[in-house]
Amino acid sequence: MRILSIKDILFKRLLFVAALLILLICAGIVYTLVSGSYGTFVRFGFFHFITSTAWNPTIGHENYGALSFIVGTLLTAFVALLLCLPFSLPVALFTGEYFRGKKIASIISSVINLLAGIPSIVYGLWGFYTLRPIMNHLGWGQQGFGLLTSAIVLAIMIIPYASSLSSEFISMVPKDLKESAYSLGATRLEVIKNVTFPVAGMGIFASYVLALGRALGETMAVTMLIGNTNNLPTSITATGNTMASIIANQFGEADGLKLSSLIALGLLLFLITAIINFIGKMIMKKFAA
Repeated sequence: MRILSIKDILFKRLLFVAALLILLICAGIVYTLVSGSYGTFVRFGFFHFITSTAWNPTIGHENYGALSFIVGTLLTAFVALLLCLPFSLPVALFTGEYFRGKKIASIISSVINLLAGIPSIVYGLWGFYTLRPIMNHLGWGQQGFGLLTSAIVLAIMIIPYASSLSSEFISMVPKDLKESAYSLGATRLEVIKNVTFPVAGMGIFASYVLALGRALGETMAVTMLIGNTNNLPTSITATGNTMASIIANQFGEADGLKLSSLIALGLLLFLITAIINFIGKMIMKKFAA
């Protein structure tokens, strides 16, 4: 029986404390959100709050609902993910499969890492002064503002995350498996389809789940481009608000029931992100089995 040294024991306890600290921080976040939003749920009820499109801050007639912002958040995030997919996956294959280890792949990976580190407000400024006038010229949105404009910028923002992580998983596919397929006469496309994707598929899927999580919680770029109206979006080119953008716009001046409602939106955003991550893990476990 192996006897643990003092260093092993201390290291094990340090790991336990670190893990416990993460749990405590998460519990503290949930407690703060729940306690802060309690007044809203008592006043309107949970299901009424998430299904109502009202947002009336007038004193004496206050009425708040989250549906418009839930729809705006999900629309922009999922459209951004759909726009991201046709660009990020080819980049991942280029750097992780076709030109793996080559100088050009290294240069592109460096550029991707640079793009991933750009602050979101810079993307928002680019979208405001470059993309918005184009969208306005095409007649999409109100003066170029709208869900589609913000979704395009979000897609550009999450492409580096999805492509970089996917490239790592693609490059981790054992070389012996691919060489075995080549020895049997398989083409490069057949190897990617029948070897690379099945082996790296769960990792690639996980990278897109993480990219979706980034899109769901993005604030500044969306706030600058979505139009900031509290109406339920009727189309992808309509203006609207996400849960993050309305919190950013109105939190500083809010108090009382309005403040509680904004915190409730934060709680809902937390729950939606957690649910999407949970569904993603369940899908990965199912296909991995």
